[in-house]
Amino acid sequence: MTKPRRLPRFILAAFLALIAMPLLASGVSVATAERKHWSTSRWDSAGLAPDPLAVKDAVVQIYAARVWGWRGAFAVHTWLVVKPAGVPAFTRYEVVGWGGSAVRISQRTPDGYWAGNPPELLHDLRGPEAAAAIPLLISAAERYPHRDGYVIWPGPNSNSFIAYLAREVPELGLELPPTAVGKDWIGTDRLVAPAPSGTGWQVSLFGLAGITAAAREGLELNLLGLTIGVDILRPALKLPGLGRLGLPATDGHRLEETAG
Repeated sequence: MTKPRRLPRFILAAFLALIAMPLLASGVSVATAERKHWSTSRWDSAGLAPDPLAVKDAVVQIYAARVWGWRGAFAVHTWLVVKPAGVPAFTRYEVVGWGGSAVRISQRTPDGYWAGNPPELLHDLRGPEAAAAIPLLISAAERYPHRDGYVIWPGPNSNSFIAYLAREVPELGLELPPTAVGKDWIGTDRLVAPAPSGTGWQVSLFGLAGITAAAREGLELNLLGLTIGVDILRPALKLPGLGRLGLPATDGHRLEETAG
């Protein structure tokens, strides 16, 4: 009589293993890495951004880097940099949780290490496509509704900010990594919103539980800010802590077409 219950228990156990095992592996990696205090860690360029003096075209880039300390086992910090055509410098947009307004606009190193953790280039637009996106992104950043609010978990945080910009400018077509904890926080006044990539939809209960179905994101399940999912079009498994395992999310030919 108890046999019918075994399958649901097995599914539950497998689901919990998909959460626990990746987090354990990620935690071991963070725990065994060389650690310095954030104030003495690297914040200099990783050499990923183009020289703004040499590149005359407009540029839009989005970066992610593991956060400092034990939280790096779970999450990344994401930020946006823009350079209009003919401008010899990048402007950086991000949200941080210390001092003053949460939204920071600066000329900090566009591709800098984040407290010693190397950045990853998530998205890169150049030329006319970037030129068209920049004023839309700047306008979206100016009307971000949580400029004076920051909550590490479940949001609004740095990843909630970049996800908001992506939803407001769907032309960007941005897919955020599974480790961008807070990307699924869409506020307390609604349960349904476009996916950050603009290619589908998501349902989210205050960033604590939800589901996303979109062409770029694939199918993602959010539980307590952690993402488990699968990308069908570019086969990959998405796991908490470890991130994306499989084909890269970046649409390589798109970068080549817009790099002129």
